[in-house]
Amino acid sequence: MNTIQPTLILTPEQIRQKIRRIAFQIYETNFEEPALLLAGVSGEGYVLAQALAQELQRIAPFSVELLQLRLDKTQPAQPPVEASGSVTDFTDKVVIVVDDVLYTGRTLAFSLQPFLSVPIRKLQVAVLVDRNYPRYPVSADYKGYELSTTLTDHVDVVLSDDTRMGVYLR
Repeated sequence: MNTIQPTLILTPEQIRQKIRRIAFQIYETNFEEPALLLAGVSGEGYVLAQALAQELQRIAPFSVELLQLRLDKTQPAQPPVEASGSVTDFTDKVVIVVDDVLYTGRTLAFSLQPFLSVPIRKLQVAVLVDRNYPRYPVSADYKGYELSTTLTDHVDVVLSDDTRMGVYLR
């Protein structure tokens, strides 16, 4: 059987550049805020949120809090999303939901759930790769890379493995 090798779309250095650029955009948009909350979707989205938090702590004077959103992307009917912090921790804060890839918007739409019942200051979305196939009314405020793909293509983002770090198309 002939297996097709994935195509490298972004190298580790390009990913680091995208993360730096997104961090500067977040800082420019929110420079007057006293604090930000980065809510990373479990998996590579949370790893991306950690990297953004580190970069923001280097360049911005405000505090950056990090929390993980746990959900099962494979479930057609999503059970309630779990957040690694208290709901009251979101009150009157700028919240940025972070994920690795925005494809249909389904995962990010479910990821917004914990923040809808709390009076937050602002809700934004950051992704490393935007595939431009919206089925849900979710768009990214911050994008590292826009990639037009076919419905049969698959984008793999690897951030948690230094030896394979990259964005791949297969």
